[in-house]
Formats: sequence, structure tokens, C-alpha cells
Amino acid sequence: MLNSSLKQLSALLAAKKISSTELTGEFLRRSRALNPDYNAFISINEEASLAQAGAADRIIASGCAQPLTGIPVAQKDIFCTRGWRTTCGSRMLSNFISPYDANVVERFNAAGAVNIGKTNMDEFAMGSSNETSFYGPVKNPWDVTAVPGGSSGGSACAVAARMTPAATGTDTGGSIRQPAALCGISGMKPTYGLVSRYGMVAFASSLDQAGPMAKSAEDLALMLNVMAKFDARDSTSLEREPEDYTRDLDKPLEGLCIGLPKEYFVSEISEDVARAVEAAIAEYRKLGAKTVEVSLPNTKLSVPVYYVLAPAEASSNLSRFDGVRYGYRAPQYDGLADMYRKSRAQGFGAEVKRRILIGTYVLSHGYYDAYYLQAQKLRRLIAQDFAEVFTHCDVIMGPTSPTVAFDLGEKSSDPVQMYLSDAYTIAVNLAGLPGMSIPVGFGNKNRPVGLHIVGNYFTEAQMLNVAHQYQLATGWHLQIPVNRKSQTGLEPKNAERF
Repeated sequence: MLNSSLKQLSALLAAKKISSTELTGEFLRRSRALNPDYNAFISINEEASLAQAGAADRIIASGCAQPLTGIPVAQKDIFCTRGWRTTCGSRMLSNFISPYDANVVERFNAAGAVNIGKTNMDEFAMGSSNETSFYGPVKNPWDVTAVPGGSSGGSACAVAARMTPAATGTDTGGSIRQPAALCGISGMKPTYGLVSRYGMVAFASSLDQAGPMAKSAEDLALMLNVMAKFDARDSTSLEREPEDYTRDLDKPLEGLCIGLPKEYFVSEISEDVARAVEAAIAEYRKLGAKTVEVSLPNTKLSVPVYYVLAPAEASSNLSRFDGVRYGYRAPQYDGLADMYRKSRAQGFGAEVKRRILIGTYVLSHGYYDAYYLQAQKLRRLIAQDFAEVFTHCDVIMGPTSPTVAFDLGEKSSDPVQMYLSDAYTIAVNLAGLPGMSIPVGFGNKNRPVGLHIVGNYFTEAQMLNVAHQYQLATGWHLQIPVNRKSQTGLEPKNAERF
């Protein structure tokens, strides 16, 4: 059951072979046993989850179930969730109980899904390793000495360790795809505006996008069917006809043209990652696809552009956290200005402070034109590169991350090296394109490798088809890490690698 797809779990529930209460209880039991080792969840509320499961069982009994009714889904702790703590991995919001649901949470509630918990994350989604969380780092379930990636590392870890069948994440510069790659699961960042940002605590508003994280592309398609709806409360939400993202899953790949950017296969990519990615591309050729070399000449500019624009937006968005209306307030202060200073100094972690300072600097008088305005011009050039490439191919492929998961603490003292972990993913956010990562094998120290698939705007159904056909032909997405530290007896029998 732990390795069952969402479709299989839905069929079991519909056939009354298991109830949502039993299914939720099983994943709660596993989460209780494994979370002390992995630190994937910040909040688990068994009473609330089981109450939702009971309501789902009644819906199933009435014959009105939807595909995800009764299935547990973990929510990244950046989504406001009524009655639950929503901390964003920060001391600043450690006592914040949301009075309302984010749009994404509303969608899953309306679909009858069960919220099994709020997952750990880099503070305010700022990080690539899930080490900046006020609640401590998340551990990679394949190797607890390694990072899971960030900022959606808690969601990636929970899915990989089979503590939940699926989870939500957010992606500002790779924060769904990079942890999906490092933890050996599937994750998708949809086209910007496809999923509402209402109730998702903002980091960089022109880059943030919510998306699904699960074992397989088929699972992602079912989740995207729930998540991708127009929301008038979000001014960036796109008003489009609803799609069925499962519609093309079974189409053959004969005639598919895959673009391989020459900038992706350079010395920065580690040998083990390159080997796994090349093997995956060879498999696509066997499935009938053809490949063509393309060029994204401004890719090298994406990291510096991102680390001007994202901190600038963060400095504005995080100004609301001042200790006055909600969130952390310093216990002792002398006057209003001192309360602001101390509350923000004590409430924010080092990485958040660093980005606020950078962002405030690049927006300041005398530097706006030199940095922020120039970065916006380069952002347009990066988007134009992708537009040109998509006249020659259907999808782009390459590595999701230049290396497998690095060790905990390895890059903590070198922010620039940490930022380069997202070198292959950031450009997709700058252009607003959809991107996804799927597992394609293992590299050094038996740590997972992810394949990055990028599509043109609104081609999520095609991308999911491309990923699904590969997963039908291989078994990397079915592999489960064995928890050797925890003597839980909860590991399934098929835990061997493909």
C-alpha cells in the first residue's frame, strides 16, 4: 500500500477494501515513527486529520467521491491552513494559527483529500538545502547525513519516505524540482499563474508558484487537476478553461523532439549525474523520441539575475513582519522603533536577513537602475532564449541539479555555492515556464539523480505524458529508501533499488 499510486489508492477506497480512516491512520503511524529521524513535519494533528478522513469516508459511502477523496496529502508549511500553525519554518511565525485556508488547501479540501500534516521547509522558502528552518534541518531519507534539498525539502522527504502519498510544495527558483531530484521523487512547477498564490506566504511574488510533489507523473497529473483552477483573489491567477492533465498520459512518444541545451552539459555537472541523465535520454530515444542540440546562451546569467530580483521582492514582502499585528514580538524593547528592530532581528534567521539586506540595497536610491532594472532586462533575454528554443523542439531536458545531495553542513558557510545548486532550475522561474523533475537513477553514495524536463507555456499535459512514458518503461520512481536507523518494522518488502 505504501508504494501504491494515488489512482490505486482511490480504487481501493472506492471498492471499500480500505477506509480513509484506516489509510490515514497507517500514514500517521508511519509519520510518528519516522519523523524523529527525518524531521519532515513541523505539525501533525492526528485528531484533525482523522476527522477529515471520517468525513471522506461518508462522502465515499454516499457515492460522491472524487479521485482524491480520502487520500492523505501533506501541505508545505507555507500554505495558510485554518486552525493549523502556519510557520513558514520561521521563529517569526512560530505561534501563528491561520484563520483561513490558502486556495491550494481549499482545493484539496473540496476534493475530499485529508491534510496529514504541515511539512518542514527552509525559512520563508529561502534556501536550497532545508537547513535554514527554525525547526532544524530535514534529513534526506536515502542518507540521513545528506540534505534533502530545499526549500520544499520536508515535502520531498515525506513523499520519498512514504510518510504521505503526496505533498504540496512551492517553487521560486527550483524549490520543488531540486528537492524532488535529491530525494528521488517526482515534482512539478507549473506555468506561472496556473495555480493560485492566495494564502501562500509570499517570498518573491513574480517567481513563486505552487505545485505538486508525488511518486510519479501520473500522481502529479491527478494533483494538478485539483490545484490548477482560476482564483479571482489572486491578481496573477490565469483565467483559463480547466484541463484534464491525465488526458495525454498514454500517448506514445514517437516523434517527440527533445532539446538538449549545450549549456547544461558542461564541466559544472558532476560525472555521476551526467551519466544517469544521459542514460535517461538514451531511454527516451528507445521510446521513439529524437534529440537536437539547442542553446540557451543567457543561462549563465540566471543565478545573478535571480539573486537581485528575488531578494528585492522578499525585502518588500517581509516588511509586514514587524511584531505589531501577528507573529513574533521581542519580549523586551524600548519604544516602537526598538520593537521593530528587535522583533525582526530575533524573529528572522541569518539567510532571511541576508536576502532582506541584499534586496533593500538593490532597490535603494542610486542602485535601482544599476542592479534591479538591469536584472529585469536580462530576465527578458532569458525568456526570449526559451522562446527561440521552443521553435526547434517540444521539451527541453537536462540535469535538475549539478550534483546529487550534498552533506548536511557542507555548504552552510558558503552562500554562493549553495545558490549554485539551483543553476539549472532558476531560469525556468525567471521565464515563468513549467518545469518538472523525475528520478532517473542513483549517483555517488547511492544518492538519487533527477532529470529536469522543461516545457513551453501551458504544456503541462505533454510534459506529464513525457515523464509518465519513461516511468512505465523504468522503475526508479518506485524505489523506497530503507530506514536503517529507526527500528520500526515499517519498511515494505520491495525496498530494493531498481
